[in-house]
Amino acid sequence: MKQPLAYVHPDAKVAENVVIEPFVSIDRDVEIGEGTHIGSSVTILAGTRIGKNCKIFPGAVIGAIPQDLKFRGEYTTVEIGDNNTIREYVTVNRGTASKGKTVVGNNNLIMAYVHIAHDCKVGNAVILGNNTQLAGEVVVDDWAIISGMTGIHQFCHIGSHVMIAGGSLVRKDVPPFIKAGREPLSYVGINSIGLRRRNYSNEKIREIQDIYRYIYQKGLNNAQAVEIIEAEMPATQERDEVLLFVKDSKRGIIRGYYPD
Repeated sequence: MKQPLAYVHPDAKVAENVVIEPFVSIDRDVEIGEGTHIGSSVTILAGTRIGKNCKIFPGAVIGAIPQDLKFRGEYTTVEIGDNNTIREYVTVNRGTASKGKTVVGNNNLIMAYVHIAHDCKVGNAVILGNNTQLAGEVVVDDWAIISGMTGIHQFCHIGSHVMIAGGSLVRKDVPPFIKAGREPLSYVGINSIGLRRRNYSNEKIREIQDIYRYIYQKGLNNAQAVEIIEAEMPATQERDEVLLFVKDSKRGIIRGYYPD
């Protein structure tokens, strides 16, 4: 259903049951799936792909060109999955030649005034709090919760099931399953409440706690901790996810907690 005061380019591919409110602008080379609702004054620019049953609130701008001086007008896209809620004045930029696309998965809640820059990759069931800002090429894994007013440096990687405190400045990678807070951003424990809500057993949570005791609480450097964990702890999906994250970190992981 398209309101008469909305503009939809004739080359856009919009499913018939998409709701388009007044003053929406939808450019050429846009695809929007069934059941999606586009609120008033939303701008959707060329190269945008939006899946099914998304809710996009007034004022959002999806698919604008990157805020990157290296961008030379190359063809890139924004790819947004199904069942996402994108609140007021969210901005999601297209990719650059680096990755070619900016990707947002399924079932995410992206709160008001969030910015997702070029070439970011946001997984599934992620919550980005109000005014959270993702710089270019940030990766956010599934089930992460990033509280409001958080700024994330370019190229950072946020692991799965992470909880980051509001107002944080994220300059290094945040490994999976943990809570992060303080300034500078530090490990402050396991996200045990979030893990229980996702049906992790107490035994599995204790296993994750034991892994992070080696990484953060025994005075070891990361290479030493990884070596001991591999030698002394049986291989499990969670153990291997943490070890792979630490080994692959390009920016280094956040520091441990040190009392004042």
